[in-house]
Amino acid sequence: MYGAIADPTRRAILAVLARGDANVGTLAGRFPISFNGVSKHVKVLERAGLVTRTVRGREHRLHLNPAPLREAVRWLAHYRAFWKTRLDALEALLLEEERGHGSAGRR
Repeated sequence: MYGAIADPTRRAILAVLARGDANVGTLAGRFPISFNGVSKHVKVLERAGLVTRTVRGREHRLHLNPAPLREAVRWLAHYRAFWKTRLDALEALLLEEERGHGSAGRR
């Protein structure tokens, strides 16, 4: 799934589908790439389980399936907390050094 959302065009397709269902033709009109290019991106999103397709006659409606993104959000939240802790510690260290240099320079 992470490979599927790594591409900016695929993320943009997901953003469009977050506003409502669409067909590939409608999506293709929104991007500066060919119909076949958009179709290939959609297939990657389908394989990742992020997009589902409903076929009615000749029309293929695409629908966002946000459930797999929950896993990514949980994973990213873990690393957000990890980096916040590390950056807070770095900030404290830098402030401590700044205070130490400031008082040493005044003596």
